[in-house]
Amino acid sequence: MKLEFEPIQPSPGSSFTLLHYTQAQERDILWHYHPEYELVYIPKGSGRRHIGQYSSRYKGGELVFMGPNLPHLNFSYGQQGAFEQIVLQLREDFLGEHFLQRPEMTAVQQLFQRSRQGLTFGPKTRASVGSSLRRMLSEPAPTRLLTLLQVFYELAEAADTTELHADMGISTVQAREQQRLRQVYQHIEQHYAEPITVQELADLSCLTVPAFCRYFKKMTGQTMTAFLQEYRISQACLLLLQGLAVTEVSYATGFQNLSNFNRTFRKLMGQSPSDYRKQLVS
Repeated sequence: MKLEFEPIQPSPGSSFTLLHYTQAQERDILWHYHPEYELVYIPKGSGRRHIGQYSSRYKGGELVFMGPNLPHLNFSYGQQGAFEQIVLQLREDFLGEHFLQRPEMTAVQQLFQRSRQGLTFGPKTRASVGSSLRRMLSEPAPTRLLTLLQVFYELAEAADTTELHADMGISTVQAREQQRLRQVYQHIEQHYAEPITVQELADLSCLTVPAFCRYFKKMTGQTMTAFLQEYRISQACLLLLQGLAVTEVSYATGFQNLSNFNRTFRKLMGQSPSDYRKQLVS
């Protein structure tokens, strides 16, 4: 099975990604890695746990915390029938570059370090943390963040933790490709409000335009245009949440005219920007 890089974007209005699946997902990317930490909660059932060089089966549910760039198989792989999964993904600096260096975060910092080997937790912690993750699905953003910190403290102090010793690293080639893609992401994050051309991203990657387009599609499964549209719309959702006017949001996220913004927003979000904002307020 080919090891693939998975690009991840934070959920709109959040510094991390929180996903809830109520059935097994059919996905093209199976055996994959990404620079984000990942916490996976499966309330019940059994399945295959394949993380790095560690492989086994779990029964009665699963709660696992994996560090960055730790290859793993989708937990929904091979699942049939009822299936539920809550997935939390975040970068180490999701609350700032030096947040984990604070004295109060020492235990959590150690947890993050241990997660690079892969950690799984027993029934007691799984039930308690699982309840918190489920609650986070319906909490407003500020409360959700506080709950997340409580989750990390609980995981750091858990007595029923098993270290999987799963670390297998990634190859030099994979690390180089990841660094190249990270440079592209950083450029988009810093300049999405401005016109961005494929040529400047190709130059940044030291590739020709055709080679860059092939490379980006191979790494992300998306065209550069589609990815940029999704990123801009995700930023637009954040600005709409802050109460900015639709026209102002359009130009602040790099769209050259309002009609194009409205059309793209509707295509990706299934509703107009105005309806999206009304839904959040109501």
